[in-house]
Amino acid sequence: MFRYAKEEDADQILPILFQIFDEMELDVLKKVGDKKMAEVIREGFFQPGYRYGFENILVNDMDGKVVAIVVGYPEELEDGIDKPLIKILHKHGIEEDNFFGDKEAWPGEWYLDSFAVAPDYQNQGIGTKTLKHVIEVIRERGEKILSLNVDIDNEPAKHVYKKAGFEKVGQLYIGSHLYDHMQYDLTK
Repeated sequence: MFRYAKEEDADQILPILFQIFDEMELDVLKKVGDKKMAEVIREGFFQPGYRYGFENILVNDMDGKVVAIVVGYPEELEDGIDKPLIKILHKHGIEEDNFFGDKEAWPGEWYLDSFAVAPDYQNQGIGTKTLKHVIEVIRERGEKILSLNVDIDNEPAKHVYKKAGFEKVGQLYIGSHLYDHMQYDLTK
């Protein structure tokens, strides 16, 4: 079942989300560690308007188990999407004023920020099924372009995205990693 995340999903969402953070090799994670950042992100789940707040997370739920997550938002929200986190970071003694400093979405896009499948459910078609459902949900909202970024070396993910209909339209850096920027035309 595909649905919006609920508060009680937090403990299932965090490990799936941290798969992505670990791949990104974020400087803040290196400084403060996964345990402290998990506390911060978990607290952020409950903040309206935050990138990883429940309102921006869709989950694929199988028999009460979160097997895949999708985090996304319209590009026009990107500049303020992490502001709710700054107070939480400072409360936990982390002096960072931004979790992500790089622009990830292009104007006019609905940006698929994070997409991951729980390790025990990978390679079973769940990711493809979830991605197809997300495309339909975003299309139904009236959005025109769905976008995402994928590490240039992540061939399995790029294969899934291309198979779903995404096309590479450019590249950009997020932190120190180079990503392919891909778009899906929702008007077709």
